[in-house]
Amino acid sequence: MSDSARRPPAGLDTSVPNVARMNDYFLGGKDNFAADRRAAEQVLAVAPEIRMMARERQAFLGRTVGYLIGQGIDQFLVLGSGLPTRRNVHEVAQALLPGARVAYVADDPVVLSHSRALLATNSDTTVVSGHALRPDEVLTDPGLLRLVDLNRPVAALLPHVLQFTPDEDDPLKSLALLRDSVVAGSHFVIAHAVFDTRPDAAEPLVAIYRQILGRNEGSSRTRKQVLRFFDGLDLVDPGLVYLRHWHPENPLTTRGPEKTWTVGGVGRKPAG
Repeated sequence: MSDSARRPPAGLDTSVPNVARMNDYFLGGKDNFAADRRAAEQVLAVAPEIRMMARERQAFLGRTVGYLIGQGIDQFLVLGSGLPTRRNVHEVAQALLPGARVAYVADDPVVLSHSRALLATNSDTTVVSGHALRPDEVLTDPGLLRLVDLNRPVAALLPHVLQFTPDEDDPLKSLALLRDSVVAGSHFVIAHAVFDTRPDAAEPLVAIYRQILGRNEGSSRTRKQVLRFFDGLDLVDPGLVYLRHWHPENPLTTRGPEKTWTVGGVGRKPAG
């Protein structure tokens, strides 16, 4: 379908690239516009492996959901969720455990509009407006509290948002507040692109996303810096690793040189 035949939500400026729609393009989706594709191609010109990284991130999320259900978790918060795509968190969770509850949290009007339309008939899933940097607002949202019982363990999934959050916004403080607000036994899932193996890509990619996000600051982190996001949590084996190494369904996929550079891990809030 051409851009002209599409009907974006009222008031949406499709001439401005959008990170969620760019990710949709990387995944081969159709919910993107010319400005998104141009910006995405700029990114791919610097790092063509970004397309594979997007797919690996989606697969990693699916594996973590399966692991968490095995640990007795039946309610999930997806903070900074992207556009709905195949094998969403609620699809994976509810296929494994009917009745599993999933709350998507986003502040992007594009994501909110698409997600609410998709999930309108799913009573065990909700979409609320909010941001990971404002966990006090998220955790008191009436729509979220109608679905999620914060007196029981919950899984907080942050698949995208931290890598676009510069240190100036103090994401460590926000994560600590979120961690302190949930009960022991809750889990945190974090995925984050790192530049340990591609330091040459850091400056040009950060510059592209600074322009897209309208920020003067940017963020490029190493694995060691991302590890700090798990402060106060017990890292689940195998720790913070490149995504394909986290509980792979096929061990053969972990062989050979590392061609993508997103790391991920799961941390559990201990008792006491």
